[in-house]
Amino acid sequence: MTGTGRRPRLVVCGTKFGRIYLAGAARADSPYEPAGVLARGSERSRRVAEHYGVPLYTEVDAVPKDVEACAVVVGAGINGGPGARIARELMARGHHVLQEHPLHKDELAECLRAARAHQVVYRVNTHYPHVEPVRRFIATARRLLARQRALHIDAVCSFQVLYTTFDILGRALGAVRPYILGTLSQLPLGAAQLTDSPAVYRSLDGVIGGVPLTLRLQNDMDPGDPDNHIHLFHRITLHTEGGHLTLANTHGPLLWSPRPHMPQDIRTTVGLAESAAPHFAFPSTAPLGPAAAPDHRGILGELWPQAAARALGALRAAVAAREDPAGDGQYHLALCRLTAEATDRFGPVRLHRGSPPEVLSAASIDAGPGEPWSRP
Repeated sequence: MTGTGRRPRLVVCGTKFGRIYLAGAARADSPYEPAGVLARGSERSRRVAEHYGVPLYTEVDAVPKDVEACAVVVGAGINGGPGARIARELMARGHHVLQEHPLHKDELAECLRAARAHQVVYRVNTHYPHVEPVRRFIATARRLLARQRALHIDAVCSFQVLYTTFDILGRALGAVRPYILGTLSQLPLGAAQLTDSPAVYRSLDGVIGGVPLTLRLQNDMDPGDPDNHIHLFHRITLHTEGGHLTLANTHGPLLWSPRPHMPQDIRTTVGLAESAAPHFAFPSTAPLGPAAAPDHRGILGELWPQAAARALGALRAAVAAREDPAGDGQYHLALCRLTAEATDRFGPVRLHRGSPPEVLSAASIDAGPGEPWSRP
């Protein structure tokens, strides 16, 4: 709260993904009060500003000086957008900035220098670590790793969220360094002649945060519909001696599977199930948190705005603490370098023309107990 008892004011730049930030800022648990939209002035932007009862600004210089912070949710140069420039212009006017990823490392370095020059807080947000199931995965992984060391990580993602995947892993492990990435695995000779479908994923092995890593990436995109045709955002499994922790999807569920170790006493029992080992009573897989993920209305209407409010909360805490942007900035510079190296390993994104998929529900494919198998 400010000295007047009101929440400090926030302007959101952009009304594509920026709509999530506005919904987050409008929540009762947000530390900020929505105070405006900075956009080009499209019909959508006008309707969004009207919905939240805030002014629509089309120039950086129009943002009032009493606005404490701005969320820049506009693509940066790495995606052909002006986001980094807008962030620097806002910081030059004394506004603290939360910038949605991704940025090129040189853009990020320029923004960090601008933040220091103008004595404001600047933070990069990757969104997903604040989404509840991912947040639980990170917290649970850190608790697990306080007891047992990590043995291996399996990670699957689309190229659009590769940066965020490395951020999730860095937060779970405590660091992304040391890291090294191997060469891209190659399909066997003649594989293309055996299938009508191009491989959805390509993979490489490496090390992140000192832990062996297998990374699979969906590296294709429809340039006319770049936010669609993703098979999944994130799926991550952390292996330890005692079992493995799996984030089945970005929005859950989070699953724990104890290691299937057969104790010595079953060598002398009549039945294999008669072991007295305590872990024989553990469920072979158990959900941590909700057993099912929410539907997409719940994701877009609740989980994502909640995550945006949390990111804004972290920004507000940094402002109150007069945080030096360099610390968090150095971590994100490492993420930029790691992501750039991985992108180079996987090669150019395969461009294709997609069509709307037939999205299926679980109920529509559930075959029940099934029938005895017979050869086709």
